[in-house]
Amino acid sequence: MARNFLSMDDLQPSELDLLLDLSAQVKRSPRTYADRLAGMSVAMIFEKPSTRTRVSFEVGIAGLGAHPVALSAGDLQLGRGETIEDTGRTLSRYVDAVVLRTFGQERLEALARTATVPIVNALSDFEHPCQCMADLLTIREAKGRTNGLTLPFGGDGNNVANSLLIGGAKAGMTVRVATPLGYEPIPQVVQRAQEIGEETGGGAIVTHDPREACEEADVLYTDVWASMGQEEEAAERMLVFQSYRLDEKAVQVARPDAIVMHCLPAHRGLEITDEVLDGPQSVVWDQAENRLHTGKAILLWLLDRQ
Repeated sequence: MARNFLSMDDLQPSELDLLLDLSAQVKRSPRTYADRLAGMSVAMIFEKPSTRTRVSFEVGIAGLGAHPVALSAGDLQLGRGETIEDTGRTLSRYVDAVVLRTFGQERLEALARTATVPIVNALSDFEHPCQCMADLLTIREAKGRTNGLTLPFGGDGNNVANSLLIGGAKAGMTVRVATPLGYEPIPQVVQRAQEIGEETGGGAIVTHDPREACEEADVLYTDVWASMGQEEEAAERMLVFQSYRLDEKAVQVARPDAIVMHCLPAHRGLEITDEVLDGPQSVVWDQAENRLHTGKAILLWLLDRQ
């Protein structure tokens, strides 16, 4: 069976370290890997729109010597009722891997059950593991390590928060999710992150106090308050999440050398202020760039071409 990357929990801590090392090598020496996937093709299916995921994977696939095949749901028979399982069976006869950006995690799992090539979760409502990989690489670059660091995530307990909880714990970090009542991450994810942390020295905490979460933190992280598909809740969420904005007051209670992260796109003035997003502690654009390098590394690892 093909190996898949559907969740940060698909990686052992040692594998995570190796994959981050590979990402750093790919970033330093892209020409070394320029033909590692020569003669291969990778299908990219986007059931949700994208900027960073679409461009980073398409450029990354081509940069490894493979052919990217970009598809929307309307380009496939999925839009006319073909099952995701049958799509997996068919695409496996044509391509060497499939990158899927979708809604429910169950669609990824169904695709993986019938496909005979690796499946990559390029985002689902449950997790965003490719983003988490870029985040961890950025933290390693800025801090020289991940273990022992504290990362508060302020805002909605969404797919990014879920991946950071699992991935951060595997990297030896303590992830504090600060969120309003009713917007907490999935309890099973928090419990799993706590279990992982017992082995790695990391941990997971959920709090409703955003300032307390930021105290003495090493990495300050936020995301949009209303994700794709939640547009109707945007006005209500703007009221509920006001105190969770990542602003200069939050930066002031963190460590003096704390870095600021946002997975983008950012709604300036809502979840993060211009002063913080564009400030000297922001590594947001390095974080965005690293989607390219970690995406390459994920494909090299899954296809055993590292």
